[in-house]
Amino acid sequence: MNELFIDGESLTFDDVLAVAYGGAESPSVALSGAASARVKRSAAAVERLLERGEIAYGITTGFGAFKDKIISPEEVEVLQTNILKSHAVGVGEPLDEAQTRAVMLIRANTLARGYSGIRIETLQLLLDLLNNRIHPVIPSQGSLGASGDLAPLAHMALPLIGEGEVIVGGEKMASADALSRFGLEPVSLAAKEGLALTNGTTVMTALGLLQTARAQWLADAADVAGCLSLEALNGTTAAFDSRIHELRPHPRQMECAANLRRILEGSGFTRGHDPSNIQDAYTLRCMPQVHGACRDAIAYAEWVVNIELNAVTDNPLIFVNEETDEIEVISGGNFHGEPLAIAMDYLAIALSELGNISERRIMRLTDEDSNAHVLPAFLTENGGLNSGFMIVQYTAAALATENKVLSHPASVDTIPSSANVEDHVSMGVTAALKLCRISTNLEKIIALELLSAAQAVDLRRKRNHELGDLAGETGAVYSKIRAEVPFIEKDEVMYPHIEKVISIVGSHFGGN
Repeated sequence: MNELFIDGESLTFDDVLAVAYGGAESPSVALSGAASARVKRSAAAVERLLERGEIAYGITTGFGAFKDKIISPEEVEVLQTNILKSHAVGVGEPLDEAQTRAVMLIRANTLARGYSGIRIETLQLLLDLLNNRIHPVIPSQGSLGASGDLAPLAHMALPLIGEGEVIVGGEKMASADALSRFGLEPVSLAAKEGLALTNGTTVMTALGLLQTARAQWLADAADVAGCLSLEALNGTTAAFDSRIHELRPHPRQMECAANLRRILEGSGFTRGHDPSNIQDAYTLRCMPQVHGACRDAIAYAEWVVNIELNAVTDNPLIFVNEETDEIEVISGGNFHGEPLAIAMDYLAIALSELGNISERRIMRLTDEDSNAHVLPAFLTENGGLNSGFMIVQYTAAALATENKVLSHPASVDTIPSSANVEDHVSMGVTAALKLCRISTNLEKIIALELLSAAQAVDLRRKRNHELGDLAGETGAVYSKIRAEVPFIEKDEVMYPHIEKVISIVGSHFGGN
């Protein structure tokens, strides 16, 4: 088994994906030597603060609106346990296994930077849970995205003190029973540890990373689906000419045009110069501009997430001067999720747009007038008796419309909390959860386009036996579809076919 050493500074996008989705092949996660030294130094600094009797937020004071309540030295450990118990108020469907593993890894990496005051033994127990695939049950709803993802992180941390529930091998059980099964002992939290475990942007970062990775392969799928539709509709590649895009040099527009040219190279289904049919509709002609702009949002989200992966996002932070051994405890706002919330909202808009243009291509495939009678109405040869793909487009339209509703940004909303002390919040987890739904809907829309385009390709072949072959990549995807779904000669139950193509989209383009 591979081993991943975390140090709070070098965790990568791919590291998280490997731990989240690797299954039995997931790397084992351990602290690096340098990180261990920093964590020990930070925990020792907290101990010295307690010995001196200094006042420090969350260490010798209450939390939030209770920031002015002084906690006696005898009660500081009770305070840290209480934060987990009182903050574990999440509701809704639990995060899935991949999401939970990403949360655990990213939280451990944040704490490994050595600015949070957590002890080695507490951090090591979190890694033990991860490595033994003991997954806390983390309800998805309850975070406001400022003061960190308090509620879901409290649920993540409860098993460390033998509370809450976990999933082991698909079985839900009490955390205490799971720890006992694996020979692990719960910890008694020391000063600052409860706050360190719950305060930060970890959940929105984990969800954002997984959805950004998903968006990358969905964008690839959208390019291929659009190209297969263009072939089915007797479209032209002229609008993808590099000279056009060099005159409007948005990088990802140019990259997308190059990708579309690559995908369609050698296609026998596209048309050459035709004076009577100079240009295609926007949904075909403007794919580089639309798909490219959507890829801009994906790139921005990846940039934000990569920074956040190795950021320290709890509060307060503990700074130890290595030369003088002086300790400073500084309160700040790194727990505020605004950078991620805005990135996730931007990405949600982009993925909704990929769904919008895909749905419009389905409409063009199914509307005989719109496609200039290249294809029969609703992709059936006996229309009237058969409805063909009429309602396939309805489903795509319903999904695209739902995505438009979900694209309302969460980051522009805020609701004061903690007696108006925490008076502006990011709603970052809400943004990420909406993005999850949008991604799932987009996957289905793209599958519906691919199913429709495959049907259209067969109908074009029936009408014109002199057509050449599809392009290499579109042909490979078409063949995968036809290995699972036949040409639809007459009306039949459609949803099993749709489900098979949804599965193909995920497997072919790298979805997890």
